[in-house]
Amino acid sequence: MTVPAAAVMTVIPTPATQQALGIPSLFLLVLIGALVPVVPTGALVSTAAVVAFHQEEPFSLALVFVTASLAAFCGDATLYWLGRRGMRSKNGSRWLEAIRARAPEERLAQAQEKLADHDVAVLVLSRLVPAGRIPVMLACLMAKWPLRRFVRGNLPACLAWAVTYQLIGILGGSLFPEPWEGVVAAVALTVAVSAAPSLWRRFRRSRTV
Repeated sequence: MTVPAAAVMTVIPTPATQQALGIPSLFLLVLIGALVPVVPTGALVSTAAVVAFHQEEPFSLALVFVTASLAAFCGDATLYWLGRRGMRSKNGSRWLEAIRARAPEERLAQAQEKLADHDVAVLVLSRLVPAGRIPVMLACLMAKWPLRRFVRGNLPACLAWAVTYQLIGILGGSLFPEPWEGVVAAVALTVAVSAAPSLWRRFRRSRTV
């Protein structure tokens, strides 16, 4: 989940062009990342927050937060709507198959169990746990949640996600005087946060063997 610093810096290039170019680019990239979970959206938000932090503009960070959370919300809602269409279709859909392909049976079973016990709260946690969003979304689809119920629970999830990765970016930006140094630090922190759950699961499995 690494993004070249030079590429990320173009997301919000300068204060003068931020609204004209950077913010729409950030929105589009996060939206695509929500629909196709291969784009490192967390790293994008963190590094955009680094650049906004160093601009010292009063509304730059707020604009990054609103843009990231709105794009994530729209992407999730669209993907869920496409998944519901696939569930109702006899032949399914490529979107539904893509969701299923990214939800291993073990993770899906865990998501279904947690969804039954904790309901909407699981959506918030799924957005913060790496690779947790898709299994929970599929569990909601299989539980036949209507779109309205999903988006109502997914809104705080997207807000919490945007806040988390923006704080990572602010932390990285505050550690170094140069924006590019903060970008590198933010990407490193994002990778560490993303890799931590997987490493912990592997450690626990090695202890039980």
